[in-house]
Amino acid sequence: MKELYIKTIAEKLSVREWQVENCVKLFEDGATIPFISRYRKEKTGGLDDVAVAEIRHWADVYADMDKRKESILSTIKDAGKLTGELEKAISGCVESRVLEDLYLPFKPKRRTRATAAREAGLEPLADEIYDLKISDPQKEAGKFLNDKVSTPEEALSGARDIIAEKLNETVSVRETVRQMLRSRRLVSKPAKNADAPEAAKFRGYFDFSESLQHIAPHRLLAVLRAENEGYLNLHLDADPEKCGNKLYYDYCHERKYPNQKLGEQIRSAIDDAYRRLLEPSISNEVIKEAKEKADAESIKVFGENLRQLLLAPPAGQKRVMAIDPGFRTGCKVVCLDAQGNLLHYETIFPHPPVSEKVKSIRAVSDMIQKYKIEIIAIGNGTAGRETEEFIKRVPKPETVKVFQVSEDGASIYSASEAAREEFPDYDVTVRGAVSIGRRLMDPLAELVKIDPKSLGVGQYQHDVDQGLLKEKLDNTVESCVNSVGVNLNTASKHLLSYVSGIGPALAENIVQYRTENGPFKSRKDLLNVKRLGGKAFEQCAGFLRIPGAADPLDNSAVHPESYHIVEKMARSLGVKTEDLVANAELCSKIKAEDFVEADFGLPTVNDIIKELQKPGRDPRESASEFSFSDDVHTIEDLSAGMELPGIVTNITAFGAFVDIGIKQNGLIHVSQMGGGKRRVHNPSEVLKLHQHVKVQVISVDTERNRIGLRLLS
Repeated sequence: MKELYIKTIAEKLSVREWQVENCVKLFEDGATIPFISRYRKEKTGGLDDVAVAEIRHWADVYADMDKRKESILSTIKDAGKLTGELEKAISGCVESRVLEDLYLPFKPKRRTRATAAREAGLEPLADEIYDLKISDPQKEAGKFLNDKVSTPEEALSGARDIIAEKLNETVSVRETVRQMLRSRRLVSKPAKNADAPEAAKFRGYFDFSESLQHIAPHRLLAVLRAENEGYLNLHLDADPEKCGNKLYYDYCHERKYPNQKLGEQIRSAIDDAYRRLLEPSISNEVIKEAKEKADAESIKVFGENLRQLLLAPPAGQKRVMAIDPGFRTGCKVVCLDAQGNLLHYETIFPHPPVSEKVKSIRAVSDMIQKYKIEIIAIGNGTAGRETEEFIKRVPKPETVKVFQVSEDGASIYSASEAAREEFPDYDVTVRGAVSIGRRLMDPLAELVKIDPKSLGVGQYQHDVDQGLLKEKLDNTVESCVNSVGVNLNTASKHLLSYVSGIGPALAENIVQYRTENGPFKSRKDLLNVKRLGGKAFEQCAGFLRIPGAADPLDNSAVHPESYHIVEKMARSLGVKTEDLVANAELCSKIKAEDFVEADFGLPTVNDIIKELQKPGRDPRESASEFSFSDDVHTIEDLSAGMELPGIVTNITAFGAFVDIGIKQNGLIHVSQMGGGKRRVHNPSEVLKLHQHVKVQVISVDTERNRIGLRLLS
């Protein structure tokens, strides 16, 4: 990669150039983000996976820019207009807007007013006026009359069209207009469809005005969606006359002030250029630029929400009863063994209109006993609260715990190819219930089967840049999977596909090998998997675990390339390698500096020692029970001042939505999160997705189904 790009990336991310350069080289060598951040800390200076992912993103951006530059240079060269100065300017670009500005004069375009004026032979007149080479434009225009130009006024009009286009294609002029428009306010007015019932949700933006530079991401995305749906008209409140004054001043400052007659022609051309060419295109451009920033901020929130969702506390390998609640169609009940295999399913009807309560209680009680159920998972959708209350009345051992589980994405999974492949003989309702149960046992292992965008990770997620969103969410899933580690002998192909260096094809081959040959006995066995070569082994081995392996390091995050270092550590203490594993006392005697090698520096050695103390440790907490208030079932039951338990269901830049056990979620605005003691700027500072919280009701709007909450704890 060019030194220019490396320097720019380093400045953007506030890191050192050598860190960027080393990351890029590792990417070019086939290394993945998790592998680089975990096992190449000496090369990166300890950059985490988020920073490494950012470097990867910008490296890809500049690789695409290089291709664009090649195309632009080729086009200009073929037209015979490429100068050394222009080539240098294009090659030195690091911003796409500047690159496109440089290309604009040479870009093939549709026929314009300036095109017609040039065909009429008026370009010399335009150049004379623009460069102040004449004193009387009216008199000079008389020299350009021909069969296409009948009067001096027509000649001057055509010359102004050429000047206007020239101004529009001047890099410095376009940048000046950008700067002016960036500082303006975005203003909205109701459009012709504003009376439609669907427009009601945007009514708060019908008379909206806010600085484009300071507008919150969620508000910008909201008004842009409203505009796209035909409910609003948006514009920037720039004053054309003031903008024209600025452009005219800059023109005169670069040259000299023209006489009155020339000044009138130039000012007229400038005003036309601004109103007809510059303002329409650059106005859209700076709004798009603001949206890109809003996208980046929103996607960052979505990514953090997804991370919290995937790393939610697992209940672990327990025998589960999972219930997909319903009223008319009944509650779908499945029983799973500790590995998540389906043992039994049936439908019960404890709620109206059927109301078979006694029969349903008996059925659930029998299943709990027969399948030795340890935990019960209840979907939090329709009839979820009622089903939880019903289950509480069912006689069961005190050790059986009940959990509400988010249904987000369960319907997507149940209708997916992955679900059909797992359960070809069962319908979507059974698959959905199984997914609810499995996501309680291990949220990460189950949720990787679902498109991250279907997991309800944020507002306006369908309005942001979908390519950037996919990149961020995929990176987040990959990061979570590799930070936890994967059991090589039990993981599904979906989970394996996110392991560093594997992907869908190799994941399929691993599962096939496991089916044909039985469980993997060591990490080295991976090299027997079809098409899994040395590079893939290097990238994936450290993230795969084999519980019960002959070599205990195979069930740790110690990479096979570092096993020899552990052996040296053991020899130095006069013990066997296995004696070091999970022995904090022995590990505390190891001096890291004594085991530093050329390719394995102090950060890596310290990581090895830390891992030996708690090998294969799952960074996630354990799942805990939760109960809603027994006194609240509908929004009508709420009143200001009530204190209630709740579960955080979504986090945005402006606040967090909380399930308090009724159909409508309440909102804790960011201003209500500090408890009156401090000001919270980012909701993620104090809250996590699915966190159990205590809130106070501060407002209830039954007409609009809105509930305002204050965070208590």
